[in-house]
Amino acid sequence: MRENIHPQYREVLFKDLSSGFTFLTRSTIQTKESLVWEDGKEYPLAKVEISSKSHPFYTGLDRRVDTTGRIDKFLNKYKKAAAPAKK
Repeated sequence: MRENIHPQYREVLFKDLSSGFTFLTRSTIQTKESLVWEDGKEYPLAKVEISSKSHPFYTGLDRRVDTTGRIDKFLNKYKKAAAPAKK
């Protein structure tokens, strides 16, 4: 294998911003923040908007997490198209 071409594979904390749920796994994601985990060690922190604790499929709840306004943009874009045609 060639040297220095692969990203660093390491343990990373992922934090769900909508539920506060944090879990430790391995990843190549690059982060600038870090957090001390339950074991007392400091790990890189990656913030995510949806995880298994907040996703409607896993929770059974119909919650919409829309931080960028994509749902409103879609509804406004197709509002006129959804109206019935006049005869």
